[in-house]
Amino acid sequence: MKGLKLIAAVLSMCLAVLALGYRLAASSRNHVANRLNDSPAGGEVARDLSKLAPPAISSYRLDASQSKFIAHAFAGGLFWFKGHDHLVAVREFTGEARLDPASLAGSSLELDARTASMEETSSVFTDAQKKIINKELHDIVLLPDQYPDIVFRSTRVTGNRIDDLKIAGDLTLNGVTRPITIPTRVTLTGNDLRAQGEFSIDRSDFKVKATSAFHGLVRVRSKVKFEFDIVGHRSSS
Repeated sequence: MKGLKLIAAVLSMCLAVLALGYRLAASSRNHVANRLNDSPAGGEVARDLSKLAPPAISSYRLDASQSKFIAHAFAGGLFWFKGHDHLVAVREFTGEARLDPASLAGSSLELDARTASMEETSSVFTDAQKKIINKELHDIVLLPDQYPDIVFRSTRVTGNRIDDLKIAGDLTLNGVTRPITIPTRVTLTGNDLRAQGEFSIDRSDFKVKATSAFHGLVRVRSKVKFEFDIVGHRSSS
């Protein structure tokens, strides 16, 4: 019986020592952690560790005033007058780009351009000629009263780097929606996003009328090449 009591006493002492050691170790860890957080170096370590977390998805509001979006038509292409190229700028548009650096497939683009804001900008034309060209664009080709917006909604973003993306989506023009893919180069500077690229569409796919009516300054052919250099600003929300 005395032997059993002795064994029980020894076991109890061992358990007490283990418990005390655990408490001391926990106290030491907490003390070191508190000292680390309070020190300048500790703050830097904490900030460095926070950088390991996946970056959040960022939204950027497109800024037409700092962007260029132009329909470029060569002589004998979409628009033709006296052998000169036409540069038709989209002056007004809104939209949002969402960028997910951790998974580019989670990124997206939405853009709404005002058809009535499109106008001839080439310096080879006089102001009087531009006035006639713009009237034909609006009254015969683009029909802004009937189709006030040109809309793009992305459905898929692919690529291994943000400077080499392919943005697939649906383009609605002249009341017709067709899928297109836009190769895009994206760069980030501070809170600004810049997207550059070009793509082409076929006029007939969107049932845009071919015409040489009115003064005959605008003659619609097949291909339209759009070039863009669009700036967006990160949203605060």
